[in-house]
This record gives sequence, C-alpha cells and structure tokens, in this order.
Amino acid sequence: MYSDVFNIIKALSDIGGISGFEDNVMEKAEEFLPFINKIEKNLTSGFYAFMGDENAEKQIMLDAHIDQIGMMVTEIDSKGFLHVTNVGGIDRRTLPGSIVTVYGEKKIKGIVSVLPPHISESGDKVENTDKQYIDIGLNFEEASKIVSVGDAVILENETQMLLNNRVTGSALDDRAGCAAVIRACRLLKDAKLKCGVHICLSSKEEIGGMGAEISAKRYKPTHAIAVDVSFAKQQGLSGKSGLGELGAGPMIGISPVLSKTMTKKLTELCKKNNIPYQLEVMGGSTGTDCDDIITQNGGVHTALLSIPQRSMHTPAEICDLEDIENLAKLIALYVLSI
Repeated sequence: MYSDVFNIIKALSDIGGISGFEDNVMEKAEEFLPFINKIEKNLTSGFYAFMGDENAEKQIMLDAHIDQIGMMVTEIDSKGFLHVTNVGGIDRRTLPGSIVTVYGEKKIKGIVSVLPPHISESGDKVENTDKQYIDIGLNFEEASKIVSVGDAVILENETQMLLNNRVTGSALDDRAGCAAVIRACRLLKDAKLKCGVHICLSSKEEIGGMGAEISAKRYKPTHAIAVDVSFAKQQGLSGKSGLGELGAGPMIGISPVLSKTMTKKLTELCKKNNIPYQLEVMGGSTGTDCDDIITQNGGVHTALLSIPQRSMHTPAEICDLEDIENLAKLIALYVLSI
C-alpha cells in the first residue's frame, strides 16, 4: 500500500552514512528525483535540489537530515581489535554482541565484543563506547591493511517490514524524514508551483546541525519545514506525557521558537483534508534542524513536522509508513497552498 515510501526508505537506510560520511546516501537520494534538474551534493551541507519558481516572493526550505549515528575507529590494538568512539548519541546499551559494518578499504563485518555472563566480572554494567571493542577476526597486521583510524562504523540492521504498516531499521532517524521529503516532491512533480522549493537533506545533524545552518544561509529561504523523528509511546513509558503514537499521524510541533502562522496552517490543512495529526508541545528550542534554520538571514519562518518513532538511536528503530505518507501529503498540500 505504501510501496513508494518503503522503497525510498529502504534504499536510503541500507546505505551507511554517519555524520560526515553521507556521500553514498546522497547519490542514492538523487535517483528518486529524476525530474529535478538542479541538484547539488557536498559533505559540508548535504544534498540540495530545487524545484518551482526561483523568482517567487516565497521560498520554502524542506529539510530532513541525511546522516545517522554511528562510530569511528580510533585505534587498532596489537591483537587486531578495533577501538572506537561514538559519532552522535549512540545508545551504548545496544552495542555488546551487535553486528557492525566497518567502512575501510572494503566493507567488512565485525562484532562488538561481549563477555559471556558466565565469566563476566562486571555484571550488567555497560561500558562507554570507547571502552568497547570490535572483533573483525583479523590480527593487527591483517586488520591494518584494510582498516584505518578514522574509518566509519555503523550498527548493521537491514530495513524490513513489520506487521501493520510498520518498518524497522538502524537509520530511520532520519532517513524516514528524508523519504517523506522526497515523497512530497514526487507528489508535486507535475504541479505548477507558485513558490520556490529548496530540498535540503542536511548533513551532520547528529553532531550539531551544521548542514542545515549552512544551507539556510546559502539558499536564503523565507519559510522552512524541518522533518525529523520524535518519541512514540512504547512499553516502559506509560507515565510519560507528550509522546506521539504510531499510526496516529505526523506530529506538528508547537514551540515559542516556531512560526505560529505556519503551525496553524498545517493544522488547518490536516483538518480540511482528513489527515490525522498529533501536536507536540515544546517549551523552548526543538532539538532539531529548526533551531539552526530559524536564526539565519534575519529570521526564517519555520515549522516542525515529526514522525513518531519507537526505539530511537538503536539498531531497531520503528516507524509507521502511514505516518510518513501522511506527512508527505501534508508537505505537498502546504506547498500548493502558497
């Protein structure tokens, strides 16, 4: 039912691209926008494409970050084990025993070492990322021919369908958002747009949001919609308020830093077009690319749309394809309403 969305998500998510190493993912993103002639790609700001009227008064930036969390090799020890540091907010609890891919001279698989509970002296304690080691099955001399300090490492989990329109994978934050933006552009490809649309799949969000900041400075949008994931209800969080719900629609952000006019318009479009939606209230900054876009060029009117997600920053993030499709439809309706 949501084959286009799933195909985009899977194609983007099954390519490793931690912050600063997003080039292969950007190449794949271009394949889904063959109808757009103006496309740029660089590791400083990310993937950029333009459609619509470049001379229109209103220029809207559609942003989602294309990087994912991961690790980077810091040392190859004398026994051939790889020492790493985290890139972004990786959950160290998920590391022991996990399969990883190391992007060296060639891609190789490895296992994050874990002591069997029978002989472990640390009990349930989980060491920091830089105290965990990757076993690639090679000694120092063999490992050094393939792996170098600074190589990227990702947690391996192929993107797969679950029951009830759910999808799981290790890079849905925020390749699901990228898929929503791309899907929205595909819905708009035959429309005569009365505004300029700047598609920015931004780099380096997980380490500070530099990609979105650079793009907003460079392309000078008047308006922006940032798409990210946010926390969904799941077991163990029954007493926590403000969470989204899988399958209940995209989450529309409400915050003092976001545009009240844009938020109101997005809500009205949902009601008018029978698109389910949820409200996400934040008392200050959003913790997303919005915070880096809003302050550029004297101020950018900015809105936040989020995809509810379970198990964020783990190898098994979960989203609902219906939420992503509805979010894409909402973006397309907003652009057409300008």
